[in-house]
Amino acid sequence: MDRHVFEDRREAGRKLGAEVAQAQLTRPLVLGLPRGGIPVAAEVANAIQAPLDVIVVRKLGVPFQPELAMGAIGESGELVLNPDVIRAAHVGEQELRTVESHERLELDRRLGTIRSAHPREPTAGRAVVIIDDGIATGATMRAAILVARADGAATVTVAVPVSPPDVVEQLRTEADRVICLESPEPFGAVGRWYRRFDTVSDADVNDILTAHRSPTSCSSEPVPASGTATTELDIALGPLTLIGDLYVPPEPHGVVVFAHGSGSSRHSPRNRWVAERLQQCGLATLLLDLLTPAEALVRQNVFHVQMLADRLRVATEAVGDLPALEGLPIGYFGASTGAAAALCAAAEPASRVAAVVSRGGRPDLAGQHLNQVTAPTLLIVGSEDPVVTELNRGAAARLGGVSRLVVLPGASHLFEEPGALEQVARLSGDWFGTYFARPMVAGIGGRE
Repeated sequence: MDRHVFEDRREAGRKLGAEVAQAQLTRPLVLGLPRGGIPVAAEVANAIQAPLDVIVVRKLGVPFQPELAMGAIGESGELVLNPDVIRAAHVGEQELRTVESHERLELDRRLGTIRSAHPREPTAGRAVVIIDDGIATGATMRAAILVARADGAATVTVAVPVSPPDVVEQLRTEADRVICLESPEPFGAVGRWYRRFDTVSDADVNDILTAHRSPTSCSSEPVPASGTATTELDIALGPLTLIGDLYVPPEPHGVVVFAHGSGSSRHSPRNRWVAERLQQCGLATLLLDLLTPAEALVRQNVFHVQMLADRLRVATEAVGDLPALEGLPIGYFGASTGAAAALCAAAEPASRVAAVVSRGGRPDLAGQHLNQVTAPTLLIVGSEDPVVTELNRGAAARLGGVSRLVVLPGASHLFEEPGALEQVARLSGDWFGTYFARPMVAGIGGRE
């Protein structure tokens, strides 16, 4: 076996992410062990489109044998003890408290560099995936498992690129699932299995969390929405269940359903960022998965516009029938092939859709349905995305209702430039606000 199995942590994370995606976890939350586990965890979170956070734990080692864990502490005051080890090692109450106090100071020091900028993601009820760049003894990972369970995790999956075989087998008795890409023997140190194993600093951890949580295109940090907490909405679709994150503010005056062509789009950081801005405008939002994680791995499904549109229609009917949203105008916010699906769904004669916004979408894939769309449609593209811009220009000319094409100067396909996504959110909020407030007459359209 080649000693260097992985080029670096990023490559290891991408390979690990492909394996974790196969597990098709419901409501996943990726937690990286700082510091080396964070670059790996970021790639896994990207692969399954899940939120990313750190899990900061400290093992409570037996005083005369620190590698032997008698318990663990977590950042919210969790204290998990192993009475069997404490009794076998004859550790007294005072010795235990001394070790706990020392480790608490170190935990607080590490947290101080992270939590001031990155609030903790809630763990309760989530399918938690704990990531590290590798495991040597497993002591810290066992502490993390205990703390995640104490925090109310629905399930705990351990996912690492490399670990000794005996450690993997032991962890299988403690976690719900263990995913390990390589289990070489003899093992040695984790770093020997990487060609590049650079030091990860606290600043690196903060940079990675910032890049994942709020897109680099934002010129300012998103302000958390207020009101009713987000709830998970399950929508029956034959043998499948669509999963969405529904947010309903006090006295909403409309609801926006987000559609994307890939799986787990409800965790898309860009969609979530725009959704938060719309929530602040008094709009309810539904961030929806139109594909299961397994379906999203099949490239053809991403471009199966009619299937995506059919699923979007079912979701629209379900959300429109909820008592809290009954009778409210409904809009679509589509990205990528989700924009085509939104337009196909809006083209139905019985559609309840009052307005559509496309961000960097492919409305051209709606084909013959375009001239049947009477809902006012806003198409937003970047000037540095010329191919998609021309496709949107052609689609705008074929739409049957009011439409507007906005080309943001200097913006690329992902709107990564400073301020670009902020403009998308502002334009979208204005568009929905305008057309949710006034009814449209079918058959009357035009260009703005």
